Amino acid sequence: MGGDVRDGGRRPVTRPRHWHRPRHRHRRLSGELLGFAAAGLAAYAADLAVFLLLRGPLGQDPLTAKTLSFLAGCTVAYLGNALGTYRRRATTVALRDYAVFFAVNLAGAAVQLLCLAVSHHGLGLTSARADTVSGLGVGMVLATCLRFWGTRTLVFRNPATEEARRPPWTG
Repeated sequence: MGGDVRDGGRRPVTRPRHWHRPRHRHRRLSGELLGFAAAGLAAYAADLAVFLLLRGPLGQDPLTAKTLSFLAGCTVAYLGNALGTYRRRATTVALRDYAVFFAVNLAGAAVQLLCLAVSHHGLGLTSARADTVSGLGVGMVLATCLRFWGTRTLVFRNPATEEARRPPWTG
């Protein structure tokens, strides 16, 4: 019972392989999101620790402290993603990949600042709560989506996809 109608029901129905791909893709994507989030949390912790160290005991001005802590956070995030989340895609830890990763993170920071600027100056929402919601709430969510997309598609590209897109060499 339950066999293929074309041969009288004797042969079991076999499902095409692509029927199982969405479930596998969902599992892989959720694992990728968790790894990306873990690397992001470690980067945030590094950013915060370096900033507090530079501002507190070392007495640096806020912009210098934030610049250096941002670099530290980007480095931790890159290493976490290269050696953890995307370890199967990244063949080496390369300066070019780090530069693209850094550019993606700068774009994410710009998105956060833009959300804050639009809310504070454009919409006139000037309370501390409005600044927090726009910069650290809405801005962080949008920036994280941009960073995830950029990290996944621009920095740690899937080698199988890259090979499929590349035209064949005909010599």
